[in-house]
Amino acid sequence: MKNKKGLKVFIIVAIVAVFLGGKEILSKDESESLSLKDSLALLNEFSDDYSEDYYDDSEDYSNDTFTKIFSKSLSKGKEAASKGTKSPYVSVIYITGVISEENKTYNQKWLLRQIKNAKNDPNNRGILLRIDSPGGTVYESDEAYLSLQEYKRETDRPVFAYFGSLAASGGYYIACSADYIYANRNTLTGSIGVIAGQSVDATGLLEKMGIKMTTITAGRNKNMGNYNAPLTEEQRAIMQSIADEAYEQFTGIVADARDLPIETVKELADGRIYTAKQAEENGLVDDVCSYEDAKDDIRDYYWGGWESNDSENTENTEESNNSKKKKGEDVNFVEYKYHYEENWMSLLYGASSFVKNPEASVYELLGNTGAKCLYLYQ
Repeated sequence: MKNKKGLKVFIIVAIVAVFLGGKEILSKDESESLSLKDSLALLNEFSDDYSEDYYDDSEDYSNDTFTKIFSKSLSKGKEAASKGTKSPYVSVIYITGVISEENKTYNQKWLLRQIKNAKNDPNNRGILLRIDSPGGTVYESDEAYLSLQEYKRETDRPVFAYFGSLAASGGYYIACSADYIYANRNTLTGSIGVIAGQSVDATGLLEKMGIKMTTITAGRNKNMGNYNAPLTEEQRAIMQSIADEAYEQFTGIVADARDLPIETVKELADGRIYTAKQAEENGLVDDVCSYEDAKDDIRDYYWGGWESNDSENTENTEESNNSKKKKGEDVNFVEYKYHYEENWMSLLYGASSFVKNPEASVYELLGNTGAKCLYLYQ
């Protein structure tokens, strides 16, 4: 009886969620015909199948109808970017928040898909990255960098970057794919360094609380970084070697991208952040200006204006400028932003996941920092 009451509450909340959010969750064709009656029918189908054994932990709750609605609710934000145009355009791709596989401000698959879409669109003329990020994981930062390098190599189109308030560590790493980097005068950037995991030794606290915890392992370093065991010198050396390798990769990419000696880069890459002015003086960015000025400068590039400014290459600047404008083209800027939308379906799913497997949910909230190597400004 208790289980049935809980199920009724769940169904009532789910009906409200489907009715209020259904028109946005489903595709355009489906949403036109969605009504309260349709929402009730969908939930009735779900409740009929699981009315008696909903709380059975051995049951798979991924009902086809429910999964269809839920999966579309999660993917809606990922598809929210603008489409390309039939005229020449530059893709303005926003990189915002902590760089990871997926979170509320950043989605790696979404980013890679925007780069691929730009690569395959003959009307695309380049990419402008708008970066406002403290960095993130080494893997995702490098994957994005390599994808942008592939874009340039296969299309022979340029990549530009514009820094917002913060473009540090992994954010700067991705920007190294750019042919030209602009920064706002209030930007903080740099933080070229690596965090190869964090270790918290809670053995003393656990002992004071009278808690004894034992982890059964095979391999003397399998429990490395766990809070119930102190870090050994061997384990410290292992983690340091990972940090050093990632650091060499980072500094090497900066040296190549900015055409700087590796020794100079390593002097700059002590983990500190730089103001936009300091970064420009040290060769880490090319220009400090507003976003609108950066776009105007990029427009000049497509008109051939950058080349025409070199008086050594032109005998008659005005005549050359006019001829270049005839060959040049005007470009639009099309913005692509990742949007994550919290909704009733995702909240219900998170709650049901916790009920089904509370230990896994708590572990996910706490995170496993020992397993992550980060290009991150903290």
